[in-house]
Amino acid sequence: MFFSNSLENQLQRWNETIRNQPKNHNAYICRGMVNFQLAKIDESIQDFDMAEQLDTHIKAYLWQRGLSYYYAERFAEGAQQFEIDLTVNAQDVEETVWRYLCIARSLGVEEARNSLLTVKNDPRRVMQRVYDLYAGDCTPDDVLTVGQSERIKGNFYSHLYLGLYYEAQNNLDLAQNYIVKAADQYKIDDYMWYLAQVHKKLRGWI
Repeated sequence: MFFSNSLENQLQRWNETIRNQPKNHNAYICRGMVNFQLAKIDESIQDFDMAEQLDTHIKAYLWQRGLSYYYAERFAEGAQQFEIDLTVNAQDVEETVWRYLCIARSLGVEEARNSLLTVKNDPRRVMQRVYDLYAGDCTPDDVLTVGQSERIKGNFYSHLYLGLYYEAQNNLDLAQNYIVKAADQYKIDDYMWYLAQVHKKLRGWI
């Protein structure tokens, strides 16, 4: 289920906060995240841009904007955002995988794999395996096996990133299969679960 009513309530609260505190950059980030969760991609980017205008130091921490860029099909800007993010969070597999996805959608999978940035020591075993998959060093079954060993959260992440991997290869049937499973069968309290819902909605898979 897509909890639109709850999100609409959150949106109204952040609208009110911003009316009362128009220089509060965190409020714009929070509203941008809610807009994204509601699949209002352009509005989310506008909020993240305003947050950066109010405090330029946060640019390297706006990973949420990188995700919005991907769904806005602004792939070059998305790749650049994730590169900047990795300068302050070099151990995060998700940042480099999303950079890969942006490059794959604009320049092709081969270019994305050849430019995959090195990430070490991400504490999440499932994300280590996801990295290996995108690097060409393991199979989809290897990712699923590790995901299963980490219960619902591991299953969610393994299915989401397999779906995104197949979408980058333009295998839309497998992309749909894995992302719909991630969204429908492995619900977790996480921004990325909402991303899976947004993905379904924007691709017409609901």
